Amino acid sequence: MNDAINDGGAASLAAPWRAVGVARAHESAQLHVLGQATYTDDIAQVQGTLHGALGLSNKAHARIVAIDLAGVRAAPGVVGVFAVADIPGLNDCGPIIHDDPIFADGVVMYVGQPIFIVVAHSHDQARRAARLAEVVYEELPAILTPQAAKAAGSFVLPPMRLARGDCQQAFEAAPHAVKGELSVGGQEQFYLEGQIAYAIPTEDQGMLVYSSTQHPSEMQHVVAHALGLHSHNITVECRRMGGGFGGKESQSALWCAAAAIAAYRLKRPVKLRADRDDDMLVTGKRHCFVYDYAVGYDDTGRILAARVDMVTRAGYSADLSGPVATRAVCHFDNTYYLSDVDIRAACGKTNTQSNTAFRGFGGPQGAIAIEYVIDEIARTLGRDPLDIRRRNFYGAEGRNVTPYGQVVADNVIDALVDQLEASSDYRARRAAIAAFNAASPVLKKGLALTPVKFGIAFNVTHLNQAGALVHVYVDGSILVNHGGTEMGQGINTKVMQVVAHELGVDMAHVRATATNTGKVANTSATAASTGADLNGKAAQAAARTIRERLAAFAVSLHGGSVDAVRFGADLVEVNGQQLRFAELVQQAYLARVQLWSDGFYATPGLHWDPKTMNGNPFSYFAYGASVAEVVVDTLTGEWKLARADVLYDAGQSLNPAIDIGQVEGAFIQGMGWLTTEQLWWNEDGKLMTHAPSTYKIPAVSDCPDDFRVQLYKNSNVTDSIHRSKAVGEPPLLLPFSVFFAIRDAISAVGGHRINPPLNAPATSEEILRAIDAVEAALAP
Repeated sequence: MNDAINDGGAASLAAPWRAVGVARAHESAQLHVLGQATYTDDIAQVQGTLHGALGLSNKAHARIVAIDLAGVRAAPGVVGVFAVADIPGLNDCGPIIHDDPIFADGVVMYVGQPIFIVVAHSHDQARRAARLAEVVYEELPAILTPQAAKAAGSFVLPPMRLARGDCQQAFEAAPHAVKGELSVGGQEQFYLEGQIAYAIPTEDQGMLVYSSTQHPSEMQHVVAHALGLHSHNITVECRRMGGGFGGKESQSALWCAAAAIAAYRLKRPVKLRADRDDDMLVTGKRHCFVYDYAVGYDDTGRILAARVDMVTRAGYSADLSGPVATRAVCHFDNTYYLSDVDIRAACGKTNTQSNTAFRGFGGPQGAIAIEYVIDEIARTLGRDPLDIRRRNFYGAEGRNVTPYGQVVADNVIDALVDQLEASSDYRARRAAIAAFNAASPVLKKGLALTPVKFGIAFNVTHLNQAGALVHVYVDGSILVNHGGTEMGQGINTKVMQVVAHELGVDMAHVRATATNTGKVANTSATAASTGADLNGKAAQAAARTIRERLAAFAVSLHGGSVDAVRFGADLVEVNGQQLRFAELVQQAYLARVQLWSDGFYATPGLHWDPKTMNGNPFSYFAYGASVAEVVVDTLTGEWKLARADVLYDAGQSLNPAIDIGQVEGAFIQGMGWLTTEQLWWNEDGKLMTHAPSTYKIPAVSDCPDDFRVQLYKNSNVTDSIHRSKAVGEPPLLLPFSVFFAIRDAISAVGGHRINPPLNAPATSEEILRAIDAVEAALAP
């Protein structure tokens, strides 16, 4: 810890000084409010810039018999049209398996698949021209659902399985069993800023691509391969995104590649900005899942055996479906010790958009299945679901190893739930709700408390690395550049705080610059909730190197011990003397001390065997829990979240203000996934919910009037950046409580004697179907 130095010239350190662990405004907050933050579409256009639009398939699965682009080329303002034959290099933008073409090549695989790009003088001209193509198709059979994919044996990857113990024997020996099916829908990322890429040719076959992307290095690779060039020819830059949520991890590649191909052919800058409808038609979503489960348990509700077969809608290509399914498998346990398991997952190949990353990355889809089972067990036994959850929590030695073999070394779930149960008055409210429901035939209230355990790290071990550059200028100001990308989550703010803390200066002296592949190379995606963990550590290493050089230089001037030099409050204390940081920097420059440094970090202790699905894939676990109270109108299916109590384990938070904001946003976003956001394809395979008019994300009116969010006081047992914990993805699982509170309210219709068959999203129609099922089950 850096210590404070009195500005009054005191001879010793007076009080602790910190730049981390304190609330600070987002580094771009003022720019956001004033409308001055520069997004990709705001970048001043280079003279001669053209605009692109994609020509899309209107068939789910078909051969292209003939295509006539004459009308497109003849449209007003059109400068060029480019299709698969015009790609100089590889026709591929797949992140792992190379099965994802930039432009359709002879066959279209879903409604909305790009066939060509048209480039015109204006965005409007390009969009209008793109619709003038005449394509003759020979339709082929289309698979549209994960159930149909499973029945047809249609998968983008081989199915995976994680087993421990003898699940079948344990299931047969269990006193009680629950079997059933569950369906959980997908979710559109619905970032405020849509997909966009701006490609500018530079000298000697170079290409500068401005992209709204979570993964500049991947964009660099894709563009290089598409153009048949080396990576050093391509520079990708991203200053900020207007939201990403996983949708700009791999799927920004198509837009970068298409814009770059056109720019390369025309030798002119090309901007490709997606209209919202086109964006939603072209890009992948959160994977929907269907589950077939069988779980054995004892008289107390303790789970003795658990089998689940998960099938997801991957779409037409693999994209990131393999890692998503892997994380779902690894999060099926959530906060519960499962001794004997058989967990299977398959990625169904369907003629729909290629689904991709979305905040949580399969973790929410894995964990919700076991929570559904716990809810069923509790109702069957006539017990409070919270008691059954507690009965199955991970515990001490003997009950602290996950199904994939990782020891849960930092388990705080019992203590965290204790605190939330007390602060939310859970038991008293449960009794009050029971009394309300007994007297209310139409409006029914529901209450649920659900926990979260979420593993932090990329399952693919080599991705857990990061780099950073820190420059200290002669005036004492500091510039930091790192491999993470800012999408509103505050990674730049946290990295700036880390650098300010390490060098003992106010955060106002630190500036973060745009992520650029020409500055920090070979970066990993800003994903898996690792952004601040990885890039914070890398920036800390770079700043620490500079601090150590300055400390050694200060000692050479004033004597004393290097270990005793203190940096804080814009001052440096050495051997009883105080210098202003900027003054020491100026002296160091004159003495030819290096005032910049790189930093690198690789998360230690990780290993994973994808064949056996065993290892230590996570650096640590983040925990949380939430209580939701809802009221449901049983005549209309309408509902309202009356109150939410949330407690989240952010470790020693780097910035409590930003972390609380992330928890609040994730809670509402997750609530939308489970309740209002329904994706629907018609029988021809066209996504019909492709605009805000038909796809309903939560509005301000959907937020609870009483929303209580707190951070749990804890310190990460792992040596993370300042012992903090990730906050990007785990809180998205917290609104499980909303879904199960709705189910609890529906259950009240039948006096809690029937398990309502409620699927997600729990739309009003789905709620009414579940109510009808409960009433039918009770009918004589």
